[in-house]
Amino acid sequence: RMQITGQTLTRADVEAALPHAPLVFQDCNLDGADLSRLDLRNCTFTSCSIAETSFYAAKLGQTTWQRCRGRQADFEAADLTDARFQGCDLNNSSWRRAHLASLTFKSCKLTGASFEEAAHLGLHFEECLLIGADLRRLSFRKAKLIGLDFGDADLAACDFRDAVFEGGSLRNASLKQARFDNADLREADLSGLTLADVKLFQGAWITPRQAAELISELGLRVA
Repeated sequence: RMQITGQTLTRADVEAALPHAPLVFQDCNLDGADLSRLDLRNCTFTSCSIAETSFYAAKLGQTTWQRCRGRQADFEAADLTDARFQGCDLNNSSWRRAHLASLTFKSCKLTGASFEEAAHLGLHFEECLLIGADLRRLSFRKAKLIGLDFGDADLAACDFRDAVFEGGSLRNASLKQARFDNADLREADLSGLTLADVKLFQGAWITPRQAAELISELGLRVA
């Protein structure tokens, strides 16, 4: 594996190194680079800066990303099958129409990220900030959701049937047409829900304390 350390790289630089792939990028600056459609499968990115970098339609299968900073990074239509992101800051990144099969995000900041129309079979989030993210129509069915903050996220038509929330938050999330049949919400923060939202939780499990909080949010008094 060829390692590239501490360099500021353009598309031309990356293309020149590709014959030596898989590559290891360490402490590199790729900010704003156009890396669209490149074949970067099996490459590793550690402590790199990828702010506003374009990976449009790139081949990123089995890549590993650790402690990278990627504000507004663009992964639209990229293939990220079996990729892994750990400890990365990817605020306002785009994953629109990307292939995210068996992709893992662990301890990542994905505030404001867009997952519109992403192919996501086996997509796994753990201990992630998804505040204000666009996650419409994603399926979390039967998933164990560990420490996920969905505050203010767009979860319209998401499938949470049989999911188990271990901590995390649905505070002020948009839940239009989401499904929660048999979901275990006993450890989740459910504050900010509306009467319309409560109907979506038919068949879900909550604690008596959560039930009391929901009732008070709706302006009712329990004597």
